[in-house]
Parts: sequence; C-alpha cells; structure tokens
Amino acid sequence: MTQLNIAVAGASGRMGQMLVEAIANAPDATLAGALDIPSSPAIGQDAGAFLGKPAGVAIESDRSKGLAKAGFLIDFTRPEGTLAHLEYCAAHGIRMIIGTTGFDADGKAAIARAAEKTAIVFAPNMSVGVNVTMKLLEMAAKNFSEGYDIEIIEAHHRHKVDAPSGTAIKMGEVIAGALGKDLNDVAVWAREGVTGPRDPSSIGFATVRGGDIIGDHTVLFAGIGERIEISHKSSSRVSYATGSLRAARFLADKQTGLYDMQDVLGLR
Repeated sequence: MTQLNIAVAGASGRMGQMLVEAIANAPDATLAGALDIPSSPAIGQDAGAFLGKPAGVAIESDRSKGLAKAGFLIDFTRPEGTLAHLEYCAAHGIRMIIGTTGFDADGKAAIARAAEKTAIVFAPNMSVGVNVTMKLLEMAAKNFSEGYDIEIIEAHHRHKVDAPSGTAIKMGEVIAGALGKDLNDVAVWAREGVTGPRDPSSIGFATVRGGDIIGDHTVLFAGIGERIEISHKSSSRVSYATGSLRAARFLADKQTGLYDMQDVLGLR
C-alpha cells in the first residue's frame, strides 16, 4: 500500500477540517502539512486538535514549512490562494488536488501550465456522486436535444462567494458539449424584467443562497407533457473529502498532467 503524505490548505476552515479528519481515518494517508492564511487565529495550533487527537502537525502560513514533508496538497480555498500554492507545488513537484472554484480564464491557464511540471486533479466538485451525475447529464442531453428546455438550479450556503457554483457551470459545460455547443454561446445566467419568450437553444441558470445548504444541484429538462429532473444533493462535505483522497490515490503514480474526476473515476 502506497502511503500518501498529504497537506491541506485552509486547514482550519470547514472543508479543511473535513479533509484533516478524512486523512486521519484513511489507512493509506498521513497528514504531512497544514496551511492557512497569516491572519488565521489557528496558525501554530495542531491541525488535528479539533478532533481531540492531535496530529502532530502545526498549521502554518509559510508554504515552505507547511509543505516541507508533503507529496500532495489538497486545496479548496480561494483562487488567489490556490494560485500561490500552485506556483510553489509546481516548482517542488508536489501533486495537487484542486477543488477551488471561481477561477477566471487566466487562472485556469496557469493550472494547465503547472500541470506540465506536476500532476494535478482539478475539478469543481470532488464528490463521486456529482461526477457520476455529470455522466448521466451527458447521456440525457444527447437524448433530449430537441423539444426540451434545459435549466440548471443550484443552492448553497450563505457564505459562498461565487455564483453560479463551479459545479453548476461544469454541468452546463457537459450538457452544452453533448449538444455540440459552447456554453458561453447559449448560457442565460440571470433573468429580470420583460425577457421575451425563452430561446429554445439556451441553457438557463438559477442561483439560491441561504442558510447552511451544503450544495444542491438540479438539471431540469422540460418538454411538452413531461419534465425530467436529475438532481444531486449534498448533506455533508464528507463526500468531497473522500473524493479528494480518491483523486490523490489516482495521482500517486503520475508525475505530470492535468486530470479531472472523470479521469479519476474512469468515466471518459
């Protein structure tokens, strides 16, 4: 069994703590480092203290310290933080699992360039269930290509800062690709006022923000006389953590290259 020495970015946050716990419970993984922003009150604390069983790893703001023993970094932070970590990991051959969303075109290009120096799994959602749902959406779109209006509805907690979610956008890209279209050409990101009749070639998006919703996504294929809904609802971030560990295992024998969860799960 290959032992995975994994560091976690944003280690004191909700997702970071879920990752630390998942690593602690995985027989083939060891917490090798923990990072957070310099202003975090958790700096210097043991990353596993919240579990009641210290990990022996202090949370650091200095990447050279936090990643000194790491072979992998799992990062679910913000684009600016992830890109700073990306540069360091590429220079030091540390494999990355990136679940951060909200990157612009330049950020995505930087990730692609870094993948020439180290191996990266980059996906807007690490959940196995979500990624199987993506495959179902591809199949559905090919069969509902005519006579069905497509709408994507997503809901997340009040603290999420980007909209639509990266997962919703990826769903739109998968559907558009199955229809032979570019999402940027057919997406309707918002509606307000007198919008006129719906363009049958469009893919609509709706966003809900509130409470502590972990992440709900529904794709509606609305036809005449019937409608089909394909949904995924997250009740815990644990699915993102277990998917991230699966991605790390996938990268264990990779030196370079850019992959996503479809590659990890063999769904290509």
